[in-house]
Order: sequence, then structure tokens, then C-alpha cells
Amino acid sequence: MAILTLSRDTLKEFESNGFALIPNPFSADKIERLTNAIETFRAANTSACSAGFRNLLSQCPEVREFANSSEAVEIATAILGKNTKPVRSIFFDKTPASNWYVTWHQDLSIAVEQRIDTDGFGPWSTKDGVTHVQPPKDILEQIISLRIHLDPCPKDNGAIKFVAGSHHSGLLDQAEIPGIIERSTPICRTAESGDIILMRPLILHSSSKSTKPDHRRVLHLEYSSAQLPNGLNWAEA
Repeated sequence: MAILTLSRDTLKEFESNGFALIPNPFSADKIERLTNAIETFRAANTSACSAGFRNLLSQCPEVREFANSSEAVEIATAILGKNTKPVRSIFFDKTPASNWYVTWHQDLSIAVEQRIDTDGFGPWSTKDGVTHVQPPKDILEQIISLRIHLDPCPKDNGAIKFVAGSHHSGLLDQAEIPGIIERSTPICRTAESGDIILMRPLILHSSSKSTKPDHRRVLHLEYSSAQLPNGLNWAEA
């Protein structure tokens, strides 16, 4: 498959809105192999939450290979530059048995190898045994997320919603968010299998419970061009 080139219009939309849809750039075989690898990993790790799990870049070689594929890397480097690399992975799956509402929020934490107290970094937390921390805004602005949809995701199956342009407001106080939502007209972004939804961490986003629940498997890959300071290292880079 030829390497994908992001159109000028898509880049402009992404920078303006904080999100954009890229119709499936992958072969059907590549998406099938990725899905099978994740399901094999899930079956072998019964202690993991059935609704999702983290750290696939470091635990599932097929996910690492996919994250470094030409299609994915070109998208990330077109936005962040040549020093961009995958730094975090999360898998989600809404099903009839695991169907939840995601409140409006920004993605404010990164995963690091270990805690090293550093000016501007904090608070700290641990998720699935991995150290997380909220970095300064300039680090978050050097991150993008690629949400690769492994299943079709229509509006009634918990499709993600965005407040366009909200990433331009920087770090928001939690108390500000309800008012912003009330004054906004959120956009629901549906997707087909293999589609990518690009997003900035600081974009306000949410998702409703599925009203017609089925598998809604999404591989969330984060890429960054940032060099962390003071000996901090990305957990999965």
C-alpha cells in the first residue's frame, strides 16, 4: 500500500478543531491481524479488565509493529515532526456487558517509567501498575492520539464526541467544563472499521453509553515528539 499523505485540508481541520477523521488507510488484512493479536492477548490475560487495558506497546509485539507502521507513523510525523514516536497505548471495548458513559474531560496524564519529582509535573498516580503524571501544557501540546477503530462505530454505539476548538483554551479547570459544554454544540464523530480519529489531548471529549451495544473496539495510540526533562522517560517508548 502506498504511504498515506495527509491532505492540507485535513491538517487544517485538525489544527482548527482539535480532531479529524482519516478514512481507513490500512489494508483489511492489517486490521484483521491487529484485531486477532489483541484478542489473543486478551484471552491470555484474563486478569485484565474486559472493557480495556493498557501497555500493549510493551506487551504485545503486533501492536508495537502496527504503531510503527508507515501509515500510522506518517500521520504522526506530518503533525509533530520527524522525532515523533509512539509513547502510550490503551485498548477500549464497549460491549453489552461493559457499557459505560465517559464524562467530558481532557487527557492530561502521560505514562512514565518511574516517579522523579520535577518542576511542573504533577499530580502523580498509578494506573495498572504504571506511573502516570500530569505534565506541563507544552508537553501535552507535543502529543497526538490516533484512535484506530477495529469495529464500525455508529452514533448509537458510543461514538466519541468533541467540542471543536476547545483545545485552544489550554488546561481547563474541572469546574469550567460544564459551562463550556452548555454553551457548545458537541460534534459526534462516527467511524468505520479501520478509520482513524486523530485528536489532541486537550480537546474536550466524551462518549455516551451505547443504546445498541455491540463490540466497539478501539486501539488508542499516543505519539509524541517531546523530550522529557530531568531523567523522566516514557513508559512505553
